[in-house]
Amino acid sequence: MENFLETFLATVTEIGAMAACRAVGLGDKEAADHEAVQAIRKAFNEIDFNGRIVIGEGERDEAPMLYIGEKVGTGKGPSIDIAIDPLENTNATANFGNNAICVLAASEKGGLFHAPDMYMNKLIVGSECAGKVDLNNPPEKNIAIIAKELRRDIRDLVIVILDRERNEEIIERVRQAGARVKLVADGDLMPGVAVCFRGSGIHAVMGIGAAPEGVITSAAINCLKGEMQAKFWPKNNDEIKRLQKMGGDPKKLYTHRELASGKNVCFCATGVTDSDILEGVKFFGGGAKTNTMLLTKNKGKYRLLTTIHSFNKKDIEFRL
Repeated sequence: MENFLETFLATVTEIGAMAACRAVGLGDKEAADHEAVQAIRKAFNEIDFNGRIVIGEGERDEAPMLYIGEKVGTGKGPSIDIAIDPLENTNATANFGNNAICVLAASEKGGLFHAPDMYMNKLIVGSECAGKVDLNNPPEKNIAIIAKELRRDIRDLVIVILDRERNEEIIERVRQAGARVKLVADGDLMPGVAVCFRGSGIHAVMGIGAAPEGVITSAAINCLKGEMQAKFWPKNNDEIKRLQKMGGDPKKLYTHRELASGKNVCFCATGVTDSDILEGVKFFGGGAKTNTMLLTKNKGKYRLLTTIHSFNKKDIEFRL
């Protein structure tokens, strides 16, 4: 994937984040998502590439824009598959909470798993624990392994788990094992990325969350040398059939290398509100400041981009 394209994709998430942030705190999550989708689609279609949405807002009948299978870009240049969440954590956006982001993953054609909109059981750890843990283990065993590899007491560990009824058992077992649980109301994507950074205060992500976001997370994990293991968690036979139709196996344990299998993988995330790693959008007189994470697998690059956007070049006040 060319350097220019990676930069343009980072610009797309910045544009989406600024559009969504205009609705932060207004109590309308649908409006925030709509603004992000509109802005992102317009930005995509100004880039010289042949893009295809493989994970997006839904099927054509459910989502008028950024739907699965939609073509974006000018049609000139490289063929790229895109998995995108225009606004991860819409509730946080509506209520001015933390961890709202605009995020995407991209790869060459066929490089991202086409995950259906369903649940996925996930285990995410950093590079020190990669190759040591196993999703098929009891959570207590994985916690002991993580503590050993990180040279910490179990009581020092922080495990992020989505606060959902479906995760009640694993929450209790992690606590019984002696580790601390950080419950998140929405959005396990950025905590999964934060696991790979020393000093983030997060040592693993466990539990059942959304599968499309899991694929996007796997792209970041691929770039950061961590490890993600996952199994799809269908709720009924219809979901099993849909998964199989899209090439998935409900019994298979997937790794980040299979979910984001492309040779060239790119991950971009821009903060809408403040998160564990990224600051949210900050508006000021005549412009805005954004913070974006840009990861590339093939080059082993990790960049944090702070960008000043001028809305009115003739009259701008830089008051950050």
